[in-house]
Amino acid sequence: MGFVVLIGGMILKGSNPIALYNPAALVIIFAGTIACLLVAFPMDEIKKIPSLFKVIFSEQKKIPVKEMIPMFTGWAMLARKEGLLALEEKSEEVEDPFLQRGLKMVVDGQSQEHIRDLMEEEIAAMEERHELGAKIFAQAGTYAPTLGVLGAVIGLVAALGHLDDVALLGKSISAAFIATLFGIFSGYVLWHPFANKLKRKSEAEVKTKMIMLEGLLAVQEGLPVRTVEEKLLTYLPAKDRNLESDEEGSGVEVEA
Repeated sequence: MGFVVLIGGMILKGSNPIALYNPAALVIIFAGTIACLLVAFPMDEIKKIPSLFKVIFSEQKKIPVKEMIPMFTGWAMLARKEGLLALEEKSEEVEDPFLQRGLKMVVDGQSQEHIRDLMEEEIAAMEERHELGAKIFAQAGTYAPTLGVLGAVIGLVAALGHLDDVALLGKSISAAFIATLFGIFSGYVLWHPFANKLKRKSEAEVKTKMIMLEGLLAVQEGLPVRTVEEKLLTYLPAKDRNLESDEEGSGVEVEA
């Protein structure tokens, strides 16, 4: 959509989109941005960029909160009836590694403080990794517009060599500003939004893992099933909480 807006805007303004084909501007902006990133970040972090693109353009596989609530309430009911050891079989059925590891610690009888500390440290380490990925694109979004200005200056220096030819001077000035266009476009339509999307996905994943942690601790504590359910419902928006209650009370499936 961003590229369509760019090309459509140029056409509506009376500019020829072919003007975007400017090898010098492409080299200055995109090769220049890569050069800046290579200077700013260690190579082992740069190598993660392809996997970051995969994260940006694919949906996360996570358990929705609405599905976690009946899962945890079922575990709570089983634990209260048969004890925590009865959850050992359930741990083998869990696909999420974080949740599986936590449930196994609960079954092993680890203390709540130990489980909370260990799992919160894992969440914090994950956040740090995600923050680094977002920072790479955020930095690229800072460098690109500045390189666009650099490209314009280089182009104008070349254009000033054609002061005796007005027609060529005009084309040279137009070409000079293509670098600025690419710099602003890539910085604010690509790199900064990529960084923001990575941050939002990280926040969603952290929230999911915190819900898992609270659910596991509630099951381990032996809280009543209704209490576990109410505790996890607080992570849902108010309208969804009401919907859950209505469905339970009426026994009729409510269509959203």
